[in-house]
Amino acid sequence: VQLQASGGGLVQAGGSLRLSCAASERTSRTSVGWFRQAPGKDREFVAVNRWNNNNNYYAHSVKGRFTISRDRAKNTVYLQMNSLKPEDTAVYYCAATYKSATAGELPSDHIYDYWGQGTQVTVSS
Repeated sequence: VQLQASGGGLVQAGGSLRLSCAASERTSRTSVGWFRQAPGKDREFVAVNRWNNNNNYYAHSVKGRFTISRDRAKNTVYLQMNSLKPEDTAVYYCAATYKSATAGELPSDHIYDYWGQGTQVTVSS
């Protein structure tokens, strides 16, 4: 599976962006997540859509502001980001896994087999 992330850009604090993660093939049996990495920091989990029950899970720092969704017909997963803050500035990556991971395992980046190239999100204050 090849993943193509897009939709990043420069936005003022309080603004919104929608990221897209387009897959090269059907991903109906994959969990697809978003991660981000800010300069000088480790990569961190943002959100994930679990394929087998369509449940969504979010990092505490984005819950209530970000929404992950999936369009199965387009093999695309979206990350709608609202009320953006300067601390959301990072390179955002999408990733996919066929593993039947538990909810507790999904935030761990090591379980993901496929990664997109990343898209830069910059939030100005």
